[in-house]
Amino acid sequence: MVPLNGPKIRLTRPVTGPEELDAVREVLESGHLAQGPRARAFERAIEQRCAARHAVATSSCTTALHLALAALGVGPGDEVAVADFTFPATANAVIQQGAAVVPVDIDPDTYAMDPADLERRITPRTKAVIVVDPLGSPADHAAIAAIARAHNLRTIDDAATAIGGECRGLPIGANAHSDITCFSFHARKVITTGEGGALTTNDDTLAETCRTLRAHGGVRVENRFRFEHAGFNYRLSDIQAAIGLVQLERLDGILAARRERSLALSDRLAPLAEAAGVRLPADPPWGRHLYQSYVVRLPDRADRDAVIRRLAALGIESTIGTYAVHAEPIYARLCGTQPGDLPASWHARRSCLTLPMHPGLTDADLDTIAAGLADALAEQGVP
Repeated sequence: MVPLNGPKIRLTRPVTGPEELDAVREVLESGHLAQGPRARAFERAIEQRCAARHAVATSSCTTALHLALAALGVGPGDEVAVADFTFPATANAVIQQGAAVVPVDIDPDTYAMDPADLERRITPRTKAVIVVDPLGSPADHAAIAAIARAHNLRTIDDAATAIGGECRGLPIGANAHSDITCFSFHARKVITTGEGGALTTNDDTLAETCRTLRAHGGVRVENRFRFEHAGFNYRLSDIQAAIGLVQLERLDGILAARRERSLALSDRLAPLAEAAGVRLPADPPWGRHLYQSYVVRLPDRADRDAVIRRLAALGIESTIGTYAVHAEPIYARLCGTQPGDLPASWHARRSCLTLPMHPGLTDADLDTIAAGLADALAEQGVP
């Protein structure tokens, strides 16, 4: 049973302070609340941070993905290869454009798109690839890009969890290996605007198309708009952007604190990993894990959902790792797949567990989390 006053140790907690309150107060006092000067300043800050030519602030990462697909001309009759181990919003954006989702299996060690499986699933209808940086860890973008170039495909990086990350020494969002990168600033992400997102690109035409589509498809001409596209309202308000500007200033400190706390938790879980076969998160060969989520993989003999219930009873919030898109009912129907057709993703879907991780966790909290996981597994006879 979950304690009546909620979990004692929360899954995550945003890092905010009086600076965010002051920033919001300034916007409210200015009288300019919708997308305006703060949103543009936020975009410039993202451009600088990511070494990108353009940034376009959006209402979410999902809407950023939708804009990216629309700007790239993806539509009915096209296929988009999508990393399968992801929140379904990645695939939903493809469906909103009338295109077909082709799920691609993952590397079981990194949870990122498997380049070899991508190669197998490309057809003459494939127009684009959406790579996912899973759980705060970078995908192998260079390997994916090489395949995409060989088949003349456009590439989108769903970097919802990866602001501030790097791949082979280059910033995520610099688009060294992608046409467009999309970020999330949801409250569970490393930095937050409550809800919000952004995309980056180095292509002037793509950037202008995304900006136009974001604002109903209209281009301002003197005192009115000329509507060139049937666009959307995917704008980020100045209230949210003001928070984002402060959050970006905090980013390096947040990432350092998350890494320190994550490695400290891994130290505490190391005996359980050795005795019970729990797999702990680690850096991939091509970059550093940001630990947006601290995800362990339980041994096959463990009941992951029972572990979640037991941790809740102990006052520790936890959840699944993420989803296997091909196994969700809507995509099973649309893609003609069954759970397990993408075996590595399906295994991760059933065995991965997200434990609490944020800079506010104390050493005592980490001790409690490690002891709680050991207790939950021991209750099942594991090890």
